[in-house]
Amino acid sequence: MVESGEKENLMELVRDRLVECGWKDEMRIACREHVKKKGRKDVTVDELIRVITPKGRASVPDSVKEELLNRIQNFIVSAAP
Repeated sequence: MVESGEKENLMELVRDRLVECGWKDEMRIACREHVKKKGRKDVTVDELIRVITPKGRASVPDSVKEELLNRIQNFIVSAAP
């Protein structure tokens, strides 16, 4: 996948889909709300990642997951000898 460039293509696909569905904006808002609640000086990047990551992973739309899975499966089938 790496050698063919497909990994990079898939990463770009996921980024695009997450922007299109508003996921990126939702995560930005969640981060800002957390910082606002805790206070700007009392939040570290590590804490923000620890708090927001589970929410982010849980909120990825099923359609994005399905599209990614289909693309991976198609790549594997087409790469098989």
